[in-house]
Amino acid sequence: MDVDIIEEDENPMLHRTDVRFRVRHDENTPERLSVRDSLAAMLNKDAEEVVVRKLDTKFGMRETIGTAKVYEDADYATDIEQDHMLDRNKIGVEADADEEAEEA
Repeated sequence: MDVDIIEEDENPMLHRTDVRFRVRHDENTPERLSVRDSLAAMLNKDAEEVVVRKLDTKFGMRETIGTAKVYEDADYATDIEQDHMLDRNKIGVEADADEEAEEA
């Protein structure tokens, strides 16, 4: 899997950078979490700070175009992003599981 950044737009009001990227892959469309981890490594960020919003693969193509939000801090991501996007990107899942274990 090869990830290339197409476009980056700074959004200082929301403490993030909006990123468009291209993923070239040999097999099926890569999973959201593996793309998130690759983007985070490429941008020297923690995986909790990257939210992959969209992955679009045209039928029969070995190329996926996607968008992501890269936050300055994971707290900004959890404050701004919608709950279903946080769930899809597995952000804050470990903290929630730890709190539920302590309550039990």
